[in-house]
Amino acid sequence: MLKLSSLTTSVVLIAAFSAAADEKRLDKSELVPLESVNWGYLNPLRGDKSPGAANLWGDRTIDSATGMLVRFKPGFSSPAHIHNISYRGIVIKGLMHNDDPNAELDWMATGSFWTQPAGQNHITAAKAETNLIYLEIDEGPYLVKPSKAQFNNGEHSLNLHSDNMVWFNSDELTSLDSKKVTLTPLWQKQNQQGVLVKLDAGFNGQLTSERGSLRAVLISGELNYRSVEHSEAKQIEAGSYFSSVAGFKHQLKTEGGAIVYVRFNNKLQISEQ
Repeated sequence: MLKLSSLTTSVVLIAAFSAAADEKRLDKSELVPLESVNWGYLNPLRGDKSPGAANLWGDRTIDSATGMLVRFKPGFSSPAHIHNISYRGIVIKGLMHNDDPNAELDWMATGSFWTQPAGQNHITAAKAETNLIYLEIDEGPYLVKPSKAQFNNGEHSLNLHSDNMVWFNSDELTSLDSKKVTLTPLWQKQNQQGVLVKLDAGFNGQLTSERGSLRAVLISGELNYRSVEHSEAKQIEAGSYFSSVAGFKHQLKTEGGAIVYVRFNNKLQISEQ
């Protein structure tokens, strides 16, 4: 997690080294609306008993950092299991539980964030009619293994409900140049970090990462999206993805408000038109 004291003036992280391999494979920019993603199974060995999964970037089946959507049927509850690698999850739609098999059910709503360390025994459950999350790994492949294979990798899990998040505004962060934007840090690792950005109703502006890469997923609300490479405005819904390199400017407009997850490795700037 980021130290909050480091954010009193800025949430910038200047990369001292070149970006990770997955960042080098980005084109100038990319836009993937939710309706365009290709769905498969998160755990193919379980067939239709498995949650559905769709890569937004990367490839979860190989040694690659990856961001993916995962959807769960109503009432889904997994057997106890572990993963070979650690992951992060953000709830987009529905109610999710992820914890030790003996833990009391604690449902996380839209915008909630959790981490699942490699090797730690746990279950995942979904409660609502529609359940969709964004899941991110820093290395692959993403595998499911039985509880008997559990191990301790030294990390600690985190369940952060959306109601317990602390948001910073433009008076506290120099990266925000708008009274209609707030930000909460989620994680930081080497030259990468992830944040949630909340855009208030009526926001009309741009999001930029100065020199490095930027990957973003719409977590809630709707956005009217434009850029120099997508000059015709596109209305996108939660679960949609956009990315860029080299100081690319993403033009964002929302009538009812939106929350966007942003992963970046350089200075982030958000401003109004």
